[in-house]
Amino acid sequence: MQLEVKIFTVNKRFPLTISRGTTAQTTNIWVKILHDGIEGWGEASPFGVGTHSQATAVIKNHLQQLIPVLQPFSPLQRQQIEQILTQKQVPSSARAALDMAMYDWLGKRVGLPLWQIWGLDRNVIVPTSVTIGINSPAGARARAQDWLKFMDVRLFKVKLGNPDGIDADQQMLLAVQQEATDLELFVDANGGWSLEDAIYMCNWLADLGIKYVEQPLPRGQEKSLVELKQKSPLPIFVDESCFTSSDIPHLANYVDGINIKLMKSGGLTEAMRMVHTARAYGLQVMFGCYSDSTLANTAAAQLAPLADYLDLDSHLNLIDDPFTGALVQEGRIIPNDLPGLGVQYSELSA
Repeated sequence: MQLEVKIFTVNKRFPLTISRGTTAQTTNIWVKILHDGIEGWGEASPFGVGTHSQATAVIKNHLQQLIPVLQPFSPLQRQQIEQILTQKQVPSSARAALDMAMYDWLGKRVGLPLWQIWGLDRNVIVPTSVTIGINSPAGARARAQDWLKFMDVRLFKVKLGNPDGIDADQQMLLAVQQEATDLELFVDANGGWSLEDAIYMCNWLADLGIKYVEQPLPRGQEKSLVELKQKSPLPIFVDESCFTSSDIPHLANYVDGINIKLMKSGGLTEAMRMVHTARAYGLQVMFGCYSDSTLANTAAAQLAPLADYLDLDSHLNLIDDPFTGALVQEGRIIPNDLPGLGVQYSELSA
């Protein structure tokens, strides 16, 4: 199969601030594979977690090196290709783009969307949360208003872990709650709290009716989840602490759920493994995203019927997304009826 690698830059309508910094623009990678006259598409987006970083240039370099390596293979040979990518230590974002592209090719080959190939039911897809980044109380209220004007919002995910401390977190959360009195709120600290602060905040948030807390402690402090689990009245989800299915057994006794992201997992193949592993341990499942366009989020939406929670909103905050794909219906991200991923290139938005 032939492999083509292209970069594209997307800009956020509203910059997003989390505990680790602010993002207004990202340069992502559009991967195309061509085999037997059928083209499959995938996307890689950069991300960083603690000391772990996958920059666009590094991802692109790995993909370009794979062009001659993958040429003898068919997109149907996913197991063999996965072994090659593992041997060559290809970053998970690059793997995700290739895996998406091979599944997109498969769906187009048989003329069916992936959700239908997997026998999934779009009617059970839950609404996606939309994100309010770290801000002043007034700024957070304004962002909530912007989202409410933009779409039929059902859930807000509020980013906490403010470098100014938990007092700033509390003021911001209360401002959002006052603005969105009828909506459920989730909280994501992105590893921005100490154990002491996390224990305090989990109890404080529970009194406010918050549904769950995501990644309260930094990646690398997973042993402290034991104590937090004992003292938190809220369910705890992990994101940065859980990349692939092999991480789940070590976390299962101390958390209530995991956040699966295609860029962390390495694609739909591993994401499916993560779902089954999490279920085997009695954990809940969420699908999330980084600064992904409609391409990657539509790929994740193909597995959305398997999730308890969804946080697939990054493409909704882009002013120049070059793709169209999954539909927004009643606050839900719904994959369409087109074959494969169901993604098309949009000249108007590029």
